[in-house]
Parts: sequence; C-alpha cells; structure tokens
Amino acid sequence: MSTERLERAWELLREAYNQQMEGEYDLAVDLYQQSLASHPTAEAFTFLGWTYHFQGKIDQAIEECKKAIAVDPDFGNPYNDIGAYLIEKQQYDLAIPWLEQAITAKRYDSYNYPLYNLGRVFLAQGMLKKAQACFAKALEISPQYTLAREALEEARRKVN
Repeated sequence: MSTERLERAWELLREAYNQQMEGEYDLAVDLYQQSLASHPTAEAFTFLGWTYHFQGKIDQAIEECKKAIAVDPDFGNPYNDIGAYLIEKQQYDLAIPWLEQAITAKRYDSYNYPLYNLGRVFLAQGMLKKAQACFAKALEISPQYTLAREALEEARRKVN
C-alpha cells in the first residue's frame, strides 16, 4: 500500500466528515466510499456507518461498524455505535456486549460514551442502580457530559 493512497484516504475521510457535519449525507457517503476504495480504515467504515444512521439506515450503519471492527478490533468507536444503534432499535440485550467491548477497547478516546449508553440500557430495563453507576462513571471521565448528568438525575428521581 503506497503512502500516497493512505494519505489520499485520510484526506477523503476528512472531507467526508466535513460534508457529514454540514448535513450533506449523500456526498459524505460518496466521499467515505472513495476513502475506503483508496485504503480501508476502521475510521472510514465507522463514520460511513454514522452517516447511514443519520439517513435512517440503521442496519446498514451496523454493517459498516462490523467492517470497521474487522479492520481494527482495537478501535472502540464502532462497538459503541453498534450498541447505540441497537438501543435505538430497542434491542437492549443485544446492545450490552457491544457496549462492554467499547468500554474495554484499547483504542478509544471517549469511554464516557459507551458508559452512558450502557446506563441507558439499564435505565430502559429498570435496573436503576446499575444505570446510576454507569452514568456516574461517565461523569467521572467527563464531568461536563450533560447527557450523563441529566440521565443520572433522572435515574435518581426514579429510585426516590
């Protein structure tokens, strides 16, 4: 694999991400696919999945995340994303192992997200103490994480 192809893949990924953030999902999909054609990366597969999620294509999003994991099983983002997508589908039990893998992934910058999502699962299942523990741990990692703070308060209200 040439250095030029790898550099081009990352350049396309950055452009795709920018288009995605602008709401240009079709263009982002095309650019992510070009990036993957140049050099497959876990990041491009994961962000392509995220774009499919924004387009309402949840099953396709999950498939792209599985491809990301095949490329780099240490990358935590796709595990969390699959868990979040399964939560959206109200498939809570299926989400748990994916979120647990995200929490233990070697390469992940935001462990607060899978902790928060695991808390959402436990909250939906009525396991309030487990939910509180997850939300509290997410806040330990990221004290400014508003969603985790709000969820922790909601779980506490349900206990009392």
